[in-house]
This record gives sequence, structure tokens and C-alpha cells, in this order.
Amino acid sequence: MIDGTIVAPGDQRERRITASESAVPTWLSKAILVIARIVLGYLFFTQLFWKPPPSFHCAPDFHFTTANANGSLARTTGLCDWVGIESVWAKRPHTILRTENIGIPIGWAAQANGVFIDHVVKPNIRWFGWVIWGSEAFIFVSLFFGLFSRLGGLVAIIMATQLLVGLAGITDPYEWEWSYNLILLLAIIVFVAAPGRIFGLDARLRPRLLAAAAHGNRVARIVLLLT
Repeated sequence: MIDGTIVAPGDQRERRITASESAVPTWLSKAILVIARIVLGYLFFTQLFWKPPPSFHCAPDFHFTTANANGSLARTTGLCDWVGIESVWAKRPHTILRTENIGIPIGWAAQANGVFIDHVVKPNIRWFGWVIWGSEAFIFVSLFFGLFSRLGGLVAIIMATQLLVGLAGITDPYEWEWSYNLILLLAIIVFVAAPGRIFGLDARLRPRLLAAAAHGNRVARIVLLLT
């Protein structure tokens, strides 16, 4: 008898199998989300070492990569190299999701990115480099440990979008477009799923925040949105 209804033994076996089968994709999907979160966090961790502060591996005078008269790059080092590359390519045709005959032109976005780089990032690289490096360090801590994982996903979306607009599909130096597309896609998945709630510090933090929010704590309500 199940819930007051008499069922045959075969029906019970069928129900047990169904419940077991339905649990498999649930746990598998959770495991995949947690792995995706950790992998994305570790990816940003690997980017912290080629541009460490306070010099960010730039030249002593912090000069940037530029283009020669013939269009080829005169490259420098560290963060100043890649900031300069984005500035140069902001003035060149820029297309994403390219095949042989079609693609999506994003010249307008690349130009806007170039204006931001030329007027905000480059003149203030000595402190803005800390913003870039600190943002990537925060993404690593947030996603690797599952702490404020939704906020970490949001910051990752911002960083990935900027990199996609500035570097995806450029030919000098060659940058594989889909590496940036996939980083952005992974960041969106992490932001939507907030996998720190599954297996991470957010899972331990949220019950306390929920209790505080239930008692009218506005700060707790805001923090909940970040986990």
C-alpha cells in the first residue's frame, strides 16, 4: 500500500526504478555546474601571474603596444602590451561568429571599447591595472570557493565581454575567437545557476542570510542576491 492505495509489487519496483533514474541527471547536472564554476575560477587564477602588480610586467615607462606606419604591431610587455593591442584593433574592422562568408560586425562596440581604453585605462594604468588584476583575483576566489558565486559570475561576464569585444578573432596576434565566446557562455551559466549554493561557501552562508532577511534585515536581502 502506498499513500492508501494498494499496488502490486511490480508497480513498487517500477516506482523505485523511476525515482532512481530521475535522480541521476539531477546529481549529474549539479556536479557539472560545480565543476564549471571551479574551472572558470581557475582559468582566471592562471591569468594573475603574467601581469602581477605593481608593474603588471609593463616596461618601466608603462608605454603601450602601438601600430607602425605599415600596420604591424610594435609590441611591449605585460598588461601594457594587451591594452595597446586592444586599442589598435579598436580602429580596425572587427567581426565575430565568422564563417567564410558571414559574421556579426562589432566595430561599433570595439570602437567604444577603444575610447574607454584610450581615455580611461591607458592614462591611469598604474592604478587601473589594480582594478583589472583585482577583478580577476576576485573572480577566482568567488568561483573557486563558491563564495558570492552569483556576483563572481557577473564580474566574469563583464570581464569576458570586454575581452571578447577587444580581442576575439583578431589576427595580429592571432586570437581564437571561440575561446572568448566559450568563456562568456560559461560565465553566463555560472551567473544564472549560482552553483556556490550547491557545493560551496554560499551553501553555508545562505541559511543565516535567509534567517536574517526573514527578520527584516535589508542588508541580508541584498547579500542574498549575490550568492
